[in-house]
Amino acid sequence: MMTNLKAKPYCLSDEDIQWVQNTIASMTDEEKVGQLFFQLTAGIDEAYLKELMEKYHLGGCRYNNMPGQYVKMQNATLQKYAKIPVFIACNTEMGGNGCCSDGTYIASGIKIGATGNAEYAKALGKYSNEEAVSIGCNMAFAPICDIHYNWENTEIVSRAFGNDHIRVAEMSKAYMDGAHEAGVACAAKHFPGNGQDFRDAHISNNLNAFGEQKWMETYGHVYKTLIDEGLDAIMGGHIMMREYMREIKPDIKDEELLPATLCPEIMTGLLRDKLGFNGMVVTDASHMVGMTDRMTRKEMLPASINAGCDMFLFFNDPDEDFATMLDAYKSGIISEERMNEALTRIIGLKAHMGLHKKETLVDMTAPVTLGKDEAKEAEAAISRDAITLVKYKDEGVLPLAPDKYKRIMIVHIKGAPGPMDDLIRAVMGGAGPKKTPAEDLRDRLIEKGFDAFIYEGPIERMKKQIAAGEKPNINLYFAGKNAIADFVAGQDLVITLCDVANGRPSFGFSKGGGEIPWYVFELPVVAISVNAPTMLADIPQVRTYINAYDSKPSTMDALVDKLLTGKEAFTGIDPIDSFCGLWDAQI
Repeated sequence: MMTNLKAKPYCLSDEDIQWVQNTIASMTDEEKVGQLFFQLTAGIDEAYLKELMEKYHLGGCRYNNMPGQYVKMQNATLQKYAKIPVFIACNTEMGGNGCCSDGTYIASGIKIGATGNAEYAKALGKYSNEEAVSIGCNMAFAPICDIHYNWENTEIVSRAFGNDHIRVAEMSKAYMDGAHEAGVACAAKHFPGNGQDFRDAHISNNLNAFGEQKWMETYGHVYKTLIDEGLDAIMGGHIMMREYMREIKPDIKDEELLPATLCPEIMTGLLRDKLGFNGMVVTDASHMVGMTDRMTRKEMLPASINAGCDMFLFFNDPDEDFATMLDAYKSGIISEERMNEALTRIIGLKAHMGLHKKETLVDMTAPVTLGKDEAKEAEAAISRDAITLVKYKDEGVLPLAPDKYKRIMIVHIKGAPGPMDDLIRAVMGGAGPKKTPAEDLRDRLIEKGFDAFIYEGPIERMKKQIAAGEKPNINLYFAGKNAIADFVAGQDLVITLCDVANGRPSFGFSKGGGEIPWYVFELPVVAISVNAPTMLADIPQVRTYINAYDSKPSTMDALVDKLLTGKEAFTGIDPIDSFCGLWDAQI
């Protein structure tokens, strides 16, 4: 497919097209190869950033997560030493916090999906990217166009707008409209579509199981909606399409299957030829196992370009990867025609964004504008409209009131610790949030007149004994059960607060303690998830279940208000199947 610079998304004038052509014609081989790379920056030292631009001639950079004023300094330095203006991308998929550490979180995709209101998606695109522009970013690796079909998929469970392709298309387009209003280009992700495989492409293979017809009706509908409206760029995902490939190549063997980012039949045949996408394509991160487990890295770099990707996301070793791509170009593995095609899209998109006409690409005299009232108001409104009462089997449990349930036990359920948790604590010097979500909820309920407290399980009690130099009382775990009557007498209602970002909840080694809500017919139990919305898979017995989607202050404000108001206050709609396809979770 030939690139048409007069068509969407470029819409260039003859003068702009001439600039693109002249720019490409004047480039050295090294400058051409450098334009193919997006690199993740690792600091703000001027000498380091100068080398990135003058030695590697980068086409794009992604932000280094730090306070906005430092990101802006970094971006200004990058543009200062760039012979050709550079893309500076950010992950503003949930708010301005995706462009700098002090940016404004607005909402996750799943939370906005629960409101059913596309205007919130547009507000997310607009306000988050206004913050990005104020610090010198010009591209969003967003919106998330994935469809959450599989409840066990943890990679996009909170990031996707839901499991309905019509809603995902509407929300994704609205986000793009808002981002365009802010002056930012969009790279929608993750083509050809995540959300079916339970595995995470960062650490394993990832599959999209649809054949062509089903794919075109669902994921294809989402991407075609955006393409028709001028989508600037697409991020290719490391996602294999076994059924699709079998339909178009019946003799293909399983060992020949490749992720989309290395597969011409997907990145060119499907995206370009069948969907008619004319814009620029960048790979997802190149360290992800979904890409690296198919061939050597030396083969992988040029293979991604030859498959139809125009830019390659992140060096491994800068010198090694740059030399690999340069050798592939000079030896003809990457043809002159393919190189010119990729450069035309890259430089053409920069012209479409007007980067070549701006005298100052990052204005250091302009203020960094973070935390504007409009963004905060949008966050609060989304929180108010999103919270979803998914399951309500015990009529009359809500509303909560002190004269009805004076003493409330809050059981804080977390996920299994991640591999980075200890390192993060060490780097932060043990610092963390002032309050856990359980502590926040406890204090808010106490303010409303409840006698609320947080459950302490036998494992926590034994840890305290060890920390105090005492011999732990193992019987707390093995034989520490109370009579049911005594347990029931200790509280009037239990809130099981699930605070699990990804994966499954970790209940410890409970032997009849309070962690697992085994007591749903002994006491009223209200289960609330303040993170992943799929907790009913592990606590299907709970009879009242609420998805709040996060534990931000605006969310906790709205949550407590709704708990005290009653069933009618919950207006959110379930954007996925929060019952996780399990019949027993629904009874």
